[in-house]
Amino acid sequence: MPARTDVAYFGAGPAPLPTPVLEKGAAAFVNYENSGLGLAEISHRSSTATRILDETKKALISLLNIPDNYEILFLHGGGSGEFSAVVFNMVAVWVEKRRRRAQKEFGDNDEAILLRVKEELNYSLRLDYLVTGSWSLKASQEAAQLLEPLGRNFVNVALDAREANGGKFGTIPPEDTWSLTPADANAGCGSAFVYYCDNETVDGVEFPSFPKSLQPQAGEDERLVVADMSSNFLSRQVDISRFALVFCGAQKNIGITDLTLAIVRKDLLTTMPSPSFLHKVGVWSPPTILNWSVISKNNSLYNTMPIFSIWIAGEVMRRLLASYGDSKVAGQEAVSNAKAETIYRVLDANPEVYQPVNHKSVRSRMNICFRVKDAATEEEFLEGAETRMLQGLKGHRSVGGIRASNYNAVPMANVQKLAEYLSDFARANSS
Repeated sequence: MPARTDVAYFGAGPAPLPTPVLEKGAAAFVNYENSGLGLAEISHRSSTATRILDETKKALISLLNIPDNYEILFLHGGGSGEFSAVVFNMVAVWVEKRRRRAQKEFGDNDEAILLRVKEELNYSLRLDYLVTGSWSLKASQEAAQLLEPLGRNFVNVALDAREANGGKFGTIPPEDTWSLTPADANAGCGSAFVYYCDNETVDGVEFPSFPKSLQPQAGEDERLVVADMSSNFLSRQVDISRFALVFCGAQKNIGITDLTLAIVRKDLLTTMPSPSFLHKVGVWSPPTILNWSVISKNNSLYNTMPIFSIWIAGEVMRRLLASYGDSKVAGQEAVSNAKAETIYRVLDANPEVYQPVNHKSVRSRMNICFRVKDAATEEEFLEGAETRMLQGLKGHRSVGGIRASNYNAVPMANVQKLAEYLSDFARANSS
């Protein structure tokens, strides 16, 4: 039976966790702080649970320098749940902004207000999506499906990266080719939001930085930017103030499955119309379990949250703080970059054997996707990797190939083992 130190795991998620966190978690799962109860058993309404939430929030605020005007939410449903939550909540915010503007014009004339908002909804609502991989594609499709009963497609796919890449994902075209809804369109409201996935886990595409075209421009209304950071969260520095919402599933870089984390601007939580007004307009109010405002008012404890999972995430965050001190996430970013470079260097040095599937400018540091010669050779590669205890390297079933997921808890020593195998395999298979 292999020891934990014998296995180098590169699975895309659930992903590895730091061994010290797992060891501490194993003890806490049985008996937390000598209470006689395990962390999975304590009440989510207890003072202990509240303290765990508060300490985890505090660690995250410190790591990312999160401004005071943002709220941290712990949620259910994973990233896929947020595909729907984003639509429900952000469309509601859009409607409320239009209602308030109509109220300034019509005063207490509720009928005129309702008529105006209905008209603007039918003719002006737009949701902008940047589709650069499988997950942003799914998110855009979910949005279109949710809004389909309103009678037309309100989703604007401002970018479909496949169109410039032979029908496959693997690049991000120049920003001047994107068809974003102009920020001053639709009577000055632009789109309800712009959505993108910062790192595409399946396709290995990562935005190098925050898109310049999404930054506020002089004389324009702000764009409300939503980012799915499920697979590169806490792997590099992020200016949270540029976003209306950032969300992630925990099971890549910060914890275990069954926990979703969202960082949302507080003003959006108070820009929500009444459910009755939404229904009169013709759209659904957010389901309670997906309603960010409700979750915030209840300190993420509207229903039973997995306190053990939140504690694990907090431990991972505190470990990052202890490891990198004042450099915080910048310290982890340097390590993540070095690990990715170690692997890409070998791939690029052996083009007769390996072919990274993405353009160099958008190669993911977290999910390194490549092909090996042909299908038969790829099977041989995977079999050889298993004999060296290099596990979790098979690509996503939808695209095939090889994928080495290089999340925060993958140690450099394991990356070096993979690089050594890549070099050995290339020597044995070069023509």
